Amino acid sequence: MSGTPSLNEFDRIARYFAPLARSAKGAFGLTDDAAVFDCVAGEEIVVTTDAMVSGVHFLPDDPPDLVARKTLRVNLSDIAAMGAVPFGYTLVTALPRALGGPAGEAWLERFADGLRSDQEAFGVTLLGGDSVSTPGPLMVSITVLGRIPKGQAVTRGGARAGDLIFLSGTLGDGALGLRVLQGGLAGLSREHQEFLADRYRLPRPRVGLGPRLTGLASAMLDVSDGLVGDLKHIAEVSSVAAEIRIDRLPLSAAAWAAIEQDKSVVEAVLTGGDDYELLFTAPPSRREDVIAAAAEAGVPVAEIGRIQAGKPGVTVLDLAGEPMTLTAAGYVHF
Repeated sequence: MSGTPSLNEFDRIARYFAPLARSAKGAFGLTDDAAVFDCVAGEEIVVTTDAMVSGVHFLPDDPPDLVARKTLRVNLSDIAAMGAVPFGYTLVTALPRALGGPAGEAWLERFADGLRSDQEAFGVTLLGGDSVSTPGPLMVSITVLGRIPKGQAVTRGGARAGDLIFLSGTLGDGALGLRVLQGGLAGLSREHQEFLADRYRLPRPRVGLGPRLTGLASAMLDVSDGLVGDLKHIAEVSSVAAEIRIDRLPLSAAAWAAIEQDKSVVEAVLTGGDDYELLFTAPPSRREDVIAAAAEAGVPVAEIGRIQAGKPGVTVLDLAGEPMTLTAAGYVHF
């Protein structure tokens, strides 16, 4: 390809991204500056945006298709955390000039393949976006749009004293997966290392569970910056206190193996990010309904604690029932 002129911005859009918008009539084949879509009567639109920066949110040598899928999935997770159903997204790519020639086209082809795969898996379509170059690290930003019945969105501010605290899936796999990819946890079996690395690179947004929790969950978010830090967000916005028990945390076999190898890993499990599991509260009277909704979605949930009246904050009780002291609450961006 060395003798072939590289594609310009519009050629790249036409080749790699326009096919991803083919099913969205209002995207106009990505030939216009904006998209048009219908608003269904009795519904509201939920919007979320997350950016992923190379070296911060993914490793510089991560495969392009996995970068694409992770960026889309972390946004789908935010939509699920409000109880909404996603339907479309916009995309911004800021690519270093080193990806301006054939190397960039090869990268974009794999990136678009990743998006295509997850569009089919999650029922969403590309609606538009932008493509720019940058002197800094590679950055990708996606905005996902979802629909929800009017007035049914689950926010962080509805937790009340007496509510139970639930968590979907397993905890800590994302943070431990990053450690594996950075050369840590070398004593784990290859099977456990590969499991954890996969959980870091490819989150599982709970899009089937989130909408089933509308009318059941009193408050909800997804665990992106660490269980303790994210639960603190619910506590602060709801003006309540939260207490969780370490013996109730749902852990994968790989996470248990990491803890057995190094007990200090427990703090990473509690405060590390990148799990993208749903963390939510619900009244005790809805416990069985929550369990039934999780079974319908095919996603396990664990009851890990309770909301209490008091100063907003999070208490983690150890195996003896005593409060733990943590050096950090969770990931901090600045």
